[in-house]
Amino acid sequence: MAGQGAWGIAGAHQPGVQVKAKSDALRHQARPMGKPKKQAPPPAGARLPHAERRAQILATASDFFAENGLTGQTRRLADACGISQRLLYRFFPTKEDLVAEVYRQEILGAFKGNWFVDLQDRSRPVEQRFRDFYEDYLQTTLTQKWLRLFLYASLSDGSMAPDYIASIVTQLLEVLMQEAAFELGVTLPDDRDVVREMAWTLHGSMSHFAIRRHIYKASRSVPEERIVAMNVRMFLAGLGPMIDAYSEILAD
Repeated sequence: MAGQGAWGIAGAHQPGVQVKAKSDALRHQARPMGKPKKQAPPPAGARLPHAERRAQILATASDFFAENGLTGQTRRLADACGISQRLLYRFFPTKEDLVAEVYRQEILGAFKGNWFVDLQDRSRPVEQRFRDFYEDYLQTTLTQKWLRLFLYASLSDGSMAPDYIASIVTQLLEVLMQEAAFELGVTLPDDRDVVREMAWTLHGSMSHFAIRRHIYKASRSVPEERIVAMNVRMFLAGLGPMIDAYSEILAD
């Protein structure tokens, strides 16, 4: 069948069931684009329930690390939380523990598990599915805060970016290719690495657009939805030629 290839493209709906189960833990409430408003910390010395204090520390830490990088001093972070450094370490015995939890909640947690399901809803045109996904992805994940945290984390710990790609992005790339191939009636190469590289032409363009807008402070004049529409249309129109180009090179 067209669009199947040799690595299970025909079962495009089945991976979504498996992915959904794994990614439900990554559901996170959508946040508006741009810098979130910082809430004033509780008065110094105020006693809070354990769970509330822990949540307050994590919320403050995510803003703190996004602004100062992961090398920011915990003493300054404790001051920002309105607590002592000693109390901070009661909740998170090491800075590494705190950074790991911020990474889990703020970076991994920003990816919505239902996106995989929505992307595989073949009752809707694939172009519209891709556009809806990337518009939401730019608004709720690729925000200024998320990008700064992710870049700082990647520079501080060389395993964080590869872990994020392996746990989330790789599955996303495969779903994108499965759905595009099915609707366009094309057969994907057998090499999964090649297939993912093809998907990166779309996902990478969207990610770099967000970096230009939020980190470089550029690419602000054209509305996001138009950028998404152009890139999705170009990707779908170019998928067949990309596959042909790979096949021709392989045959040489």
